[in-house]
Amino acid sequence: MNQKKHSLWEIFRVSSKLGLTSFGGPIAHLGYFKNEYIDKRKWLDDKTYADIIALCQFLPGPASSQVGMAIGILRGGMLGGLLSFIGFTLPSVLVLILFALLYQNYDIAHAGWIHGLKLVAVAVVAQAVLGMGQKLAPDKPRVSIAIVAAIFTLLWPSAIGQIAIIVVTGIIGVFLYKNQEFPKVREMSVSLSKKAGMLAFVTFFLLLFGLPLLRQLTGNHLLSVFDAFYRAGSLVFGGGHVVLPLLERELVPTGWVGADEFLAGYGMAQAVPGPLFTFASYLGTMMGGVSVAIIATIAIFLPAFLLVVGSLPFLNEIRKRPLFQAALTAINAAVVGILLAALYNPIWTSTVNTTIDFTIVLALFGLLTYWKWPAWIVVLVGALVGFIFA
Repeated sequence: MNQKKHSLWEIFRVSSKLGLTSFGGPIAHLGYFKNEYIDKRKWLDDKTYADIIALCQFLPGPASSQVGMAIGILRGGMLGGLLSFIGFTLPSVLVLILFALLYQNYDIAHAGWIHGLKLVAVAVVAQAVLGMGQKLAPDKPRVSIAIVAAIFTLLWPSAIGQIAIIVVTGIIGVFLYKNQEFPKVREMSVSLSKKAGMLAFVTFFLLLFGLPLLRQLTGNHLLSVFDAFYRAGSLVFGGGHVVLPLLERELVPTGWVGADEFLAGYGMAQAVPGPLFTFASYLGTMMGGVSVAIIATIAIFLPAFLLVVGSLPFLNEIRKRPLFQAALTAINAAVVGILLAALYNPIWTSTVNTTIDFTIVLALFGLLTYWKWPAWIVVLVGALVGFIFA
């Protein structure tokens, strides 16, 4: 029992550290996760980590948050997943609530240290692409898949395009690798039953279709808020930025949030670590204070949690099937390509603007990759250098 408590505390402690230091958006988060969970602590092997990323790319919701939830569940059961979510999310929730209360008086979006943290994210993603590429795309066919996936991701930058790339590469993998002998995959220890997984799926769909009906029947304001944010979290593919138009259509025309307030909060959300979905915390605070912020935050993340809980109990069985292994061999190479494309756009193009920026990224990349400095120290160095050069 003490060992379990220790494990749960470790999950919360590590995820909280990531929540405080993971700048740069969902792709950068996967790099931070790999550094902390895979390379440093060996909680999962690279293959299992890549399989979880591939799974979460298929699911609607914030992919990086879902990967963190899945790792927490595999490490510590349902409670571990919940603690992983809270640790990773709570820092940015608190900061954005504070931003909502004081946003007219403070503007740090263009501060030098914020720019330095974004440069750290470039280095972290570059390290993740290099490490995953070496393991998941080690030969010419898979390198080719990764390159083609990166090209199509850059030329067709949409959530539908990303899903199509994964589906098509999975089909290609079946044909390329169907006769290949695969090493036995390491069984993931999932403490959730298939019954629990099915219950989570049923709950997800009941809420998705039931909340609008209850909203119409009752006219309750808080229920309407919960429904709006739950639906936004349920219907988003492709990461946090895609949720912007969904929330804008729900909140601005109804007068719940003004257009200027909406855009100001979205800019602030880019300047804090952790998942971009915590933008809901800011919006909730603007709509009705801290209590509404809590409701909005729970509502927008709940679909992601239910979908991860629903999917994980079935993943072990699916991973053992040779055709699924063949498909995943190609899909994992495609994931490397998608990460490579994201490294260029939006991470590189929105951050590296000058020669000084490039030299800072190069130095930070060297500290991470070859000097093996801990990510949190590199984050502090990046913030300090950004502040100095500003």
